[in-house]
Amino acid sequence: MPHRLLLIFLLTAAGLALLPPRAEGSGQTTVVSAEMLPAAVAAAVDGETIEVQGGLLRGHLEINKRLTVRGVDWPVIDGGGQGTVVQISSPGVVFSGFAIKNSGSTLEQENSGMAVVAPQVTVENNRFEDTLFGIYLKEAHNSIIRGNEITSKDLEVQRRGDPIRLWYSTDVLVEDNVVDRGRDVVLWYSERLTLRNNTVTNGRYGLHFMYCDDAIIAGNRLIGNSVGAFLMYSRRVNMRNNTIAGNRGPSGYGVGLKDMDDTVIVDNLFLDNRVGAHLDTSPRENDSTGQFAGNVFAFNDIGVELMPSVRRNQFSGNSFVENEEQVAIAGRGTLRENIWTVNGRGNYWSDYAGYDANGDGQGDMVYKSEQLFENLMQQEPLLRLFIYSPASNAIDFAARAFPFVKPKPKLEDTRPAMSPTIPAAPPLPQPDNQGWIVLAATLIFLASGLFLWPRLQRRQYRFER
Repeated sequence: MPHRLLLIFLLTAAGLALLPPRAEGSGQTTVVSAEMLPAAVAAAVDGETIEVQGGLLRGHLEINKRLTVRGVDWPVIDGGGQGTVVQISSPGVVFSGFAIKNSGSTLEQENSGMAVVAPQVTVENNRFEDTLFGIYLKEAHNSIIRGNEITSKDLEVQRRGDPIRLWYSTDVLVEDNVVDRGRDVVLWYSERLTLRNNTVTNGRYGLHFMYCDDAIIAGNRLIGNSVGAFLMYSRRVNMRNNTIAGNRGPSGYGVGLKDMDDTVIVDNLFLDNRVGAHLDTSPRENDSTGQFAGNVFAFNDIGVELMPSVRRNQFSGNSFVENEEQVAIAGRGTLRENIWTVNGRGNYWSDYAGYDANGDGQGDMVYKSEQLFENLMQQEPLLRLFIYSPASNAIDFAARAFPFVKPKPKLEDTRPAMSPTIPAAPPLPQPDNQGWIVLAATLIFLASGLFLWPRLQRRQYRFER
């Protein structure tokens, strides 16, 4: 009997040996529920696809193989309030279609919804809810973050993590993400980044760049943050066609530039910020310039604010529309070596009082920014309280009437435009209560009609008699 068992065992082993091995990268698809996902990852080989059909996985997940993990019907991975929920440590992973929730809350440990520590990873179309940090990339070169929705924990803004953080990750694409109530979208020590068509709202720094050369920032909406974007210590950053609005924290910059070289700021809309653009030691290097062209600075407290030491910036084709102060000097001193007319093209100024006799679209008189009250505000910012008062008008009238008290112009634009430009920037989001506004207006209209109808009837009756 034992010999027969031994013979059966040997024959079975020989048969298994003849079976074709499970080929790496064979493209096989495994369908599981969320609860079985860790086991499916452990059993998979590089190149496989794991399709997760709904369900809930409680705990943490690590993907250490080159897999495509695709969620269907929003399977949930719940970290239980501990640590990082998902970690990707293998190149080439594609991860999409999941709701990732409930990370830990420890800033020192950088608890995240997802940590990516490998290159060429794609994270797309996921929802991150109640996570401290959202998506954290470390040395994850050539990766893609696309189409994700990210909200942080319900904490004070300084205690939240960063909804997106890139650290030493070059050639990364970040596009079509919606970020709300995070801290900062942080991009540090990473080159050749592309940020495109993202919406960042209700955070501290919408975008926070440091040491990120050759970045492209295009088509984004940075709305309702403390600061829209702050760019630091980088070269050749190109920022175009963005809408930057309602950023009104303590500094309230739409965009702030600190030690930036060869920056291009083109065709953006800066609307209702405390300061549209703030420049500090930008450009920094003597052979560098800063270019501002085709932007609209509208209804900000200050359109553009420059430190007195700022040099070598060129402004042309911009529109300064009804800012409380079109251009301000942040501190004592005068502006020098910044150009406000480039190749015969100036800027539009809503307070320009000149004329265009020959109809070429350019004013025939030089625009000068020389209001006395603005100069007084720079010396004593508390005077801004009186900006639209009769006192401010009286001071500026006195300066015009008695030229010996008129201040030296902050800037001169020799070819001011007669009409503003309209940049191709993303539209502002529609308010959520728009339907309620329409309904309320309809009810008010009907109520007023019911109230007036009897009176109209009585008037008609009296007329007929």
